Amino acid sequence: MPAIRPVAHEERLSLVEHLDELRTRIILCIVAFIVTFSVCYWQNDRVLDLINKPLDHAHRVDCKKPHKADDSLERSGCFDAAVGAYLKTAVPSLTGAAQTLNGIASGRGVSPAARTQAVTAAKQLQASAVAAQKAAILTPKASSGRQPVTLGVTEPFLTTITVSAYAALLLALPFILFQLYAFVLPAFSREEKRVALPLMTLVPFLFIAGVLFGYFLALPRAVSFLQNYNDGAFDILVQAKDYYRFCTILLAAMGVLFQIPVGIIAIVRLRILTVKQLRAYRGYTLILFAVIAAVVTPTPDPITMLIAMAPLVVLYELSLILGRFFEPRGEPRWGDFLAGFREDDDDDAEHEDDVDEPAYAGDVESRERPNDLD
Repeated sequence: MPAIRPVAHEERLSLVEHLDELRTRIILCIVAFIVTFSVCYWQNDRVLDLINKPLDHAHRVDCKKPHKADDSLERSGCFDAAVGAYLKTAVPSLTGAAQTLNGIASGRGVSPAARTQAVTAAKQLQASAVAAQKAAILTPKASSGRQPVTLGVTEPFLTTITVSAYAALLLALPFILFQLYAFVLPAFSREEKRVALPLMTLVPFLFIAGVLFGYFLALPRAVSFLQNYNDGAFDILVQAKDYYRFCTILLAAMGVLFQIPVGIIAIVRLRILTVKQLRAYRGYTLILFAVIAAVVTPTPDPITMLIAMAPLVVLYELSLILGRFFEPRGEPRWGDFLAGFREDDDDDAEHEDDVDEPAYAGDVESRERPNDLD
């Protein structure tokens, strides 16, 4: 099937056949997205739990240390947990007191009025014990977490659809990239295929690695810093669509930044720059990585920026090592262009050296003054 396997370079297709192949591959990509979207929407509760974990841990406070809860909502959660713990301990006390009163009421030498009063109090204590037990079951756990809030009528449904679509696109990305590669592959010669094949193979794996790195390391620290910054002055509520937009942008940016090896290998294979030149520009590259990490992680926390910058530096160094194996022979294509600038500078310097200055001003005047005899 030409829509699944790549078309050979030697095959000749008409314009209609190319359009038919493009249509078929687009349909396959849409089908793959629909399948993954159906799975993600079916398991949307698990997908939302995964994306909500950084926010939940950012506001999760150990209620055994209430002095660390600066946010009023966090204190409310700890208060609810404390009330629940009190109710759990009150249930056996109330039940024991009710049993004691029933024992007193059934004993000898008790007046009818006292017996009636004891039985009534025992019933009240028993009812209080039952109510306390029910309330204790409904109280939160010992630590308080947080989930994003929705404000619009349709926001819960639309947000669930959006998050499921993002997750489906991430899962279908390898297949979509393969279809893109298979469509443009016939335009490549045999030598160009040797360049394109490893690059297209690395793209989905590096993107997924960047997303996983962002989810487990960069995103939790960024959310924790931003949500706990000066939280004592605010009642912090996070809207669902804003939180998911922030997570999507951050994870997508980390996935794109992890494509550094692809860019380095492409630059080397296309003979734009050599590995030696890239190593010489290492200092400028580190500054660029620091700026990118500061933009991707919008926090003034230097540790978060270093966490986002560290894999970029490691990938850059690994790319230089891999570039030595993929580097073709010969000078880079920009070598002649840069060499031309150097030759022009050398020629200008030589021309400046050839100009002789006159020994004294009289020589200049004698050259410029006409001869009286003429």
